[in-house]
Amino acid sequence: MNQNETMDREFNFRSWFMDKLLMGMTWPEYLRSLITPFNIIAAAILVVGIPIIATRFIYGLASVTHASYEYPWGLILGWGLFGGVPLSATGFVMATAYYIFGFKRYKPLVRLGVLTGFMGYFFAVVYLLVDLGRPWRIYYPMFVGFGTASVLFLVAWHVATYLTVQFLEFSPAILEWIQARRVYKWATFITIAMTIAGIILSTLHQSALGALFLLAPGKLHPLWYSSYIPHFFLASSIYAALVMVIAVSTLCARFLRHRADRYFLDSLDSLTMGLGKGAVVAMYVYFALKWVGVAHDNNWALLNTPYGHWFLVEVIGFVLVPALIITLGLKANAVPLVRFGAFYAVVGILVNRLNVSIVAFNWNLPDHLHHIIPPWKEVMIVLTLVTIHILVFRWIVSRMPVIRQEETIHETH
Repeated sequence: MNQNETMDREFNFRSWFMDKLLMGMTWPEYLRSLITPFNIIAAAILVVGIPIIATRFIYGLASVTHASYEYPWGLILGWGLFGGVPLSATGFVMATAYYIFGFKRYKPLVRLGVLTGFMGYFFAVVYLLVDLGRPWRIYYPMFVGFGTASVLFLVAWHVATYLTVQFLEFSPAILEWIQARRVYKWATFITIAMTIAGIILSTLHQSALGALFLLAPGKLHPLWYSSYIPHFFLASSIYAALVMVIAVSTLCARFLRHRADRYFLDSLDSLTMGLGKGAVVAMYVYFALKWVGVAHDNNWALLNTPYGHWFLVEVIGFVLVPALIITLGLKANAVPLVRFGAFYAVVGILVNRLNVSIVAFNWNLPDHLHHIIPPWKEVMIVLTLVTIHILVFRWIVSRMPVIRQEETIHETH
């Protein structure tokens, strides 16, 4: 190969790479496109939040959070890990529906579900790293302690393995984007195997997160503590995944419409109704299970206490009410109402996980109210990580074939 051919090849690769990176725009055009109200707000959040995260690693957790030996986790893990993981079950639910149960009409939402799940688990690990006192020792539960009877050992291995599985599930979209045809074929061959592995791993660690609280029967309020809590966590993660797909697809259709194809946009309303039907059934099942837990432990008298009133707000106001809203939307064939109920249900999942991990944990200690209200620096850390999460997610969806199909490579399954 002569020098001219080498230079031409390098130029072609550089031109191709920049076209992918800038989405066909020149640098001036791309930089102008970044000046939007959302990006300005996001930049302001990052300017304040990133130094606070740096402060946490320099001066320790005590500089940003109220967490202590009595309260092992605060808003960082209550929101990012316990709240984020059930909402990240989208990958396992959508891939299972499409690849295992044959619901082929949900194809436009499969990659979106897998990406949402992958990003959710990735940032759950990021939240964990921020909250760990010694984040460089995160591998200890997996390799050093190696306590196979430990719930933490189970969660650590499942999350790490499932994160890898979801990356492999999403890899066909990456390979389509870079037009790696040969590797793409191999990636599609392992998709079903990865989906089966995802089912096993996801169902186990969703319930394992609930099993962590079985270790604290005297600390978690009796209305939230139950021997069935692993089943509660698993059951709620199923409907959480379905309503999260509705919420994310709605936001993509609204704010990333120019990156979606007609196949995605034209089928979204009918797919939303289908997901709503599955979600509302799972929500009624979960609602019934919560009352089974109250009856099993005979905690009826506790319902007439301040914590009992808040428990009723959670179960009725954030589970039953959104379920009824979705049901009404399905009966009236009103897609906007189903979407509103889905967003409402997402909030309900976060309320439940924050209740279990913060509000109802060590509820009888005298300084409990002080712990419930997080310091502003901890709130800022969570807001910063949420902003980074959104920016990375938007970057991927804007470039890769997630809500559109790549014309140059056709799927073989």
